[in-house]
Amino acid sequence: MGDYIHDENLKLFRKRLAEAADEKQRQTLRDLIKQEAAKIAARGSANPSAN
Repeated sequence: MGDYIHDENLKLFRKRLAEAADEKQRQTLRDLIKQEAAKIAARGSANPSAN
């Protein structure tokens, strides 16, 4: 369930990044994308058989 939420967050953040109007907003979204990707990577490395 957690991976699904992180995947959906990534989709949403990437969509909003493509639509972002200013640099501050784009940077915030890039940071959020990095954080979500790190959560997925950490979860995957903690339990590789769960994928």
